Amino acid sequence: MKTVDFGYQKVSPEEKTARVRGVFDSVAGSYDLMNDLMSGGMHRLWKRFALLQTGLRPGQRALDVASGTGDLGAGLAQQVGKEGLAVLTDINREMLARGRDRLIDRGLAANVAFVIANAECLPFPDRSFDCVTIGFGLRNVTDKPAALASMRRVLRPGGRLLVLEFSKPRPEIRAAYDAYSFNVLPRLGGIVAGDAASYRYLAESIRMHPDQETLAAMMRDAGFDDARWHNLAAGVVALHVGVVY
Repeated sequence: MKTVDFGYQKVSPEEKTARVRGVFDSVAGSYDLMNDLMSGGMHRLWKRFALLQTGLRPGQRALDVASGTGDLGAGLAQQVGKEGLAVLTDINREMLARGRDRLIDRGLAANVAFVIANAECLPFPDRSFDCVTIGFGLRNVTDKPAALASMRRVLRPGGRLLVLEFSKPRPEIRAAYDAYSFNVLPRLGGIVAGDAASYRYLAESIRMHPDQETLAAMMRDAGFDDARWHNLAAGVVALHVGVVY
């Protein structure tokens, strides 16, 4: 039987999909607060840097995969303007609903569509977007090569995929980073979200995610003509950029 990683556990692909959905159902209400607490607000700067790399112009079309509560999607909507379109997708209905409500409250939903979708089989025509983003979502995807191929398929020539994700930090900070991840994060999740287990999974899923070189190779294998990355916070996070010529 085929198995995949769910943190440090081996489970069936179907079980991983269900368990990831359960994780985000559990943490949706405290997701934004926990992001601020876990990163000291740095996640906002990482997302801002990613948005600077989109190359989008007014009137174009952008797709945010695993959009969650809509931080990247809001930026995309502003970049493409009222003549463009930003599509926000997530496999988790509760997370996407929170993203929709946030964008409506900010007056940013006029040029935005919200779609429940699996990253591995995006329900959009070939070559339909000028930029695709996925922020802190790829490590939760059951079949990462399928998701990368699906995102490649919907990009137009000249388009870009931006993958913002936790990655492999520099050696000199790994011990401190591990101590924080496996001791502080679960306790913080237990106090704020009432769910220490989901944040233990977060730490484990980061360790199981491909490192910078491996993810770049996976992007090239998925059909991207070029793939490079920018390390952020000493490699704790990396932004991979895949280009279609």
